[in-house]
Amino acid sequence: MDLVPALEEPLKQPLKSVLGPATAKVMAEHLGLHTVGDLLHHYPRRYEERGQLTHLADLPMDEHVTVVAQVADARLHTFASAKAPRGKGQRLEVTITDGSGRLQLVFFGSGVHKPHKELLPGTRAMFSGKVSLFNRRLQLAHPAYELLRSDEEETVETWAGALIPLYPATAKLESWKIGKAVQTVLPSAQEAIDPLPESLREGRGLLALPEALLKIHRPHTKADIADAQARLKWDEAFVLQVALARRRHADAQLPAVPREPSPDGLLSAFDDRIPFTLTEGQQKVSKEIFDDLATDHPMHRLLQGEVGSGKTLVALRAMLAVVDAGGQAAMLAPTEVLAQQHHRSIVEMMGDLAEGGMLGGTEHATKVVLLTGSMGTAARRQAMLDLVTGEAGFVIGTHALIEDKVQFHDLGLVVVDEQHRFGVEQRDALRGKGKQPPHLLVMTATPIPRTVAMTVFGDLETSVLDQLPAGRSPIASHVVPAADKPHFLTRAWDRVREEVENGHQAYVVCPRIGDEEDDPKKSAKKKASEDEADKRPPLAVLDIADQLTKGALSGLRVEVLHGRMHPDDKDAVMRRFAAGETHVLVATTVIEVGVNVPNATAMVIMDADRFGVSQLHQLRGRVGRGSAPGLCLLVSEMPEASPARQRLNAVASTLDGFELSRIDLEQRREGDVLGQAQSGARTSLRVLAVIEDEEIIAEAREEATAVVEADPELTGLPGLRTALDALLDEEREQYLDKG
Repeated sequence: MDLVPALEEPLKQPLKSVLGPATAKVMAEHLGLHTVGDLLHHYPRRYEERGQLTHLADLPMDEHVTVVAQVADARLHTFASAKAPRGKGQRLEVTITDGSGRLQLVFFGSGVHKPHKELLPGTRAMFSGKVSLFNRRLQLAHPAYELLRSDEEETVETWAGALIPLYPATAKLESWKIGKAVQTVLPSAQEAIDPLPESLREGRGLLALPEALLKIHRPHTKADIADAQARLKWDEAFVLQVALARRRHADAQLPAVPREPSPDGLLSAFDDRIPFTLTEGQQKVSKEIFDDLATDHPMHRLLQGEVGSGKTLVALRAMLAVVDAGGQAAMLAPTEVLAQQHHRSIVEMMGDLAEGGMLGGTEHATKVVLLTGSMGTAARRQAMLDLVTGEAGFVIGTHALIEDKVQFHDLGLVVVDEQHRFGVEQRDALRGKGKQPPHLLVMTATPIPRTVAMTVFGDLETSVLDQLPAGRSPIASHVVPAADKPHFLTRAWDRVREEVENGHQAYVVCPRIGDEEDDPKKSAKKKASEDEADKRPPLAVLDIADQLTKGALSGLRVEVLHGRMHPDDKDAVMRRFAAGETHVLVATTVIEVGVNVPNATAMVIMDADRFGVSQLHQLRGRVGRGSAPGLCLLVSEMPEASPARQRLNAVASTLDGFELSRIDLEQRREGDVLGQAQSGARTSLRVLAVIEDEEIIAEAREEATAVVEADPELTGLPGLRTALDALLDEEREQYLDKG
């Protein structure tokens, strides 16, 4: 079948040719909009109804807002100032109302003349500016405004009939200016190329794209908005899922060396030594992985595991299977602390099976090497030699593994720990080190709702470990309201001391390191909070450690751990803590992932409201790893009714990471989620909401898979290929290219 060329996108016309260079420049700089298509896909954030005004009662502080309201009162004040010593300084104060609340506008100097003439009591207008606080009252200083008059052409009707679209705007570009620009380019929407196959569109009763664009920007009824959004959500979900389905399809065509473990090799020798039975979940997930490893195309699997569900053991067994089959396995960790920790725990778990080539190593043994950026030259050279000769079956390291100089004898499996911390180029570089593409196993301890897994990691098959191994203890979590009840904080330190007296250890986590005296922002903050010093504990590792050693935990062995320490010092601190020589470790989030000290039973998180939900869940997973129950205390000074406290209450009330990740997602924009989970690329999701639109995403994935299986090159769907090309421009390609 001849390839129908992708259609030329008529909406690629640059904005400057339509709106003029000045407006186009502002749109490009402040909103990243360059073409007519970009502007048509800059959808309204919400809509104002004529006669139903925005609630001034709940305006957010320090945010840029657009409101529709009526002028209640306007007063011009003159005053003396340095510039106008004779009392000629002028200030115009305008009060606007919407029935729910009042808001003050203020204009100074030469900027008062026009609003003084135009903003008369009774006038309705749209106002746009940043909300600030002055004399305990909310105000907008020098807001931009657009009058809504009925006696001129500039009526509310030209703002789309009864519904006024309000656009995501910036201080330099108000919503109505964007609205006017959209009205200018809206006729071009008729030429928009529809990416959805006609059968799909008709089968699901969706609007055609030109009609959807017209209705989202110029709706006459709320039904218009709903129909347009339903259609545009399908565009986003479907085109993204087609890109991912094509990626999966292409990966399935790549060659790989099948790796099947020998029946009486390293893996069975290891299994014979494990002093416990694998959980059902571990057995099921291991089977999925071994089935993938036995095929002749590369495995691409995401292993999601609840904190402490035994992911490392599952990954280790996959690595052993590959070494059994004559290949090598590499594990990439995001930090040196974690790489050293993995190396230590894997060597411990394997015992003499990790002593290949050494006296005392058993017949099946292999060599396990560590490779990090801060290693000495000699140790590094030896590790690299062991890899290139095949002497070492395993290597565990940081991104130092990716350097050009590191060569493998036969790389068969790459295990990436905590996927979202690795850049795309890094994974690709490692992928190129095998004779054929190696199998890939990505581990994440951040529970990801199914829809996000389908969107962000849509090119990976997913395995989930949701059972905790026997012997893991429950963790009790409590919020400690330090501001309302300071004696609760005293009690928290008493609890830490009790844990230590019972032979256990504790973590104290702080949001920052401290000792940043040379930072001018810090000094200013310090001045501002000096009067609060009595009631506010310091929030930095170094300060807290010092305070605890001299006060609440005096007499206990307290050490610190943070990112600015030398790697050898970090490792020494972790070793002492793991050996039980240190009672309390005061640390930043460097302990968030993978640190495993079963004797640590308590954790106090200072200023817990400064951490995200999934981060708190990760941190909490460091305790309760042994047979004694765990305790996690979330210290916060935020008032009880604040969203931050509600977030902490949610974390304290459940240990289910999937439930928490849903809460986390509902509280943040999807763009943050997708960006965080990937390389930070701007998400293309504009109307699709990852949690609410679960059904659309799941259906779009099925439709996309069917389309790609039937026609991998999309030869008969030129419109869809055009949309894909647009999606896979630089940033998006980077975002999707996760193999």
